Amino acid sequence: MNKKVDVHHVTRIEGHGNILVNVQSGVIEQVEWQVPEAPRFFEAMVRGRSWEDLQTIVSRICGICSISHSLACIKGIESAMRIPVSEQTDRLRLLAHYSEQVQSHVLHVGYLVAPDMLGAKSVIPLVQTHFDVVKTVIKLHRMANSWSDLLTGRTTHPITFKPGGFSKIPSETELRGLRVMLSEAVPDLTSLVDVLVSLADLLPAFERETEYVALVQPDRYTFYEGSIGSTDMAEATPLTEFESVVNEYVSTQSTAKWARWHRDSYAVGALARYNLNSAYLKPLAKDIARTFDLETRRHNPYFNTLAQVVECAHIVESALELIDELLAAGLRQEIPQVEPQAGEGVGCVEAPRGILFHRYVFDEQGRCTSANMSIPTNQNHGNIQRDMEALLPQIVDRSEEEIRLWLEMLVRAYDPCISCSTHYLHVKFV
Repeated sequence: MNKKVDVHHVTRIEGHGNILVNVQSGVIEQVEWQVPEAPRFFEAMVRGRSWEDLQTIVSRICGICSISHSLACIKGIESAMRIPVSEQTDRLRLLAHYSEQVQSHVLHVGYLVAPDMLGAKSVIPLVQTHFDVVKTVIKLHRMANSWSDLLTGRTTHPITFKPGGFSKIPSETELRGLRVMLSEAVPDLTSLVDVLVSLADLLPAFERETEYVALVQPDRYTFYEGSIGSTDMAEATPLTEFESVVNEYVSTQSTAKWARWHRDSYAVGALARYNLNSAYLKPLAKDIARTFDLETRRHNPYFNTLAQVVECAHIVESALELIDELLAAGLRQEIPQVEPQAGEGVGCVEAPRGILFHRYVFDEQGRCTSANMSIPTNQNHGNIQRDMEALLPQIVDRSEEEIRLWLEMLVRAYDPCISCSTHYLHVKFV
C-alpha cells in the first residue's frame, strides 16, 4: 500500500503552508506540516522608532488581527512607561477587541470551514446550494465590521487607539445603536448554531490529549487581562515570563519558529480558552457548548471551530453588559498625557487565534531599542505537526483524497495566520 499526498499550498487559510505525506508498503515514511512563507521582520522594523509610531507599524503584522496587535503593543508601551489607563478606556478597548473576535471567528467558520462541512471547494458554490447559511454569515460578518468601525475608526488597522486612551470615542447615541445591532444579531447566531449542530457529526472523530494555553483570570472568561494558564499546571504564570512559556525554537520544515512548554507542543486558540475558562461562559454560550457536546470533545482539534461559535455568543452577551456599564457611568472625553521614559514592558491579549505576546524596551527618549513578539500561529505549528503524526496512522487505509481532505481540515481547524508567524530568514528543507 503506497500513498502520496503533496499539497502546495493548503487553501482557505491565511498564508502558505504545505502538507507532505509519503507511505510506502504501508509504512509511514513522511508526514510533514511545512511553512515556506517568506519571513517578515517586525521586531527589526520597530527598533529605533518612537513609541508614538509603534502601534501603527505593528497593526500591519496582520490584516485580520490588527486590533489584537495594536492592543498588545499599546499595553506593552503603557507597562514600560507606567502610563495610567482609566476604567472607561479599558472598557472601550475590550469592546473593540470583542468586535475583532467575532469578525475573525465568523470569517473562519462561515467562509473557510463551512465549505468542507457542506462538500464544496469554496464558499462560492454555497450561494446556490445554501443561500440562507451564506446570507446569515454575511450579516454577522458585516455586523462585526461595523462594530470595529465604530470603536477603532475603520474595519482593520485601528486609528483611534493611543497609549493612555483614545483619540476619539463613540457617543452615547452610537453605543445605544451598537447595542441594538448586537441584540438583533443573536437570532442570526442561533441560526448558525442550528446549521453547525446538523453538521457537527461530519467533523472527524479524532482526539489527542494536548496541553492548552490561554489567558486566565479569576471568575472571568478573559480575552484582555490575566495571567498565562495551562491545562498541565494549576498555577498561572506572570505575563512578564512569557518567554519561559513559548520556548521558541527553529524547525527545519518551517520559516516560523515553533513553541513548546511542558510537552513537545501545545495549542492556543478558542478551544484552549474554552478548556481553561468554560466555567465562566455566559448563559447562551453555555447552552451552545452543551448543544455541541464540547465538554466531552475538548481534545478534538477539529472542534476549535465550534468553540469559536461558542465564543461569539459569549462575546455578544458580554458586550451588551459592557455597553450598559459604559452608558450607566457616562462617557467622557479623556486626553492622554504621556511623558516618554526608559523602561521595559509586556503587553498580552487573546487574539482570535490564541494568546499573543509583545515585549518592548525603550530608552529615555521613548525610542524602542528591543522588541519580541510571539504570535499565536507560531505557537500552534508544532501542535499541528503532532496532530498529523497521531492522525495519519488512524486514516492511512483511506484513499489519498480522503487523507488529503482530513489533513487539510485539520490545518484549517486551527485557523492559522501563517504570514504573521514567520520570523526568520533562511530555511533548508531536507
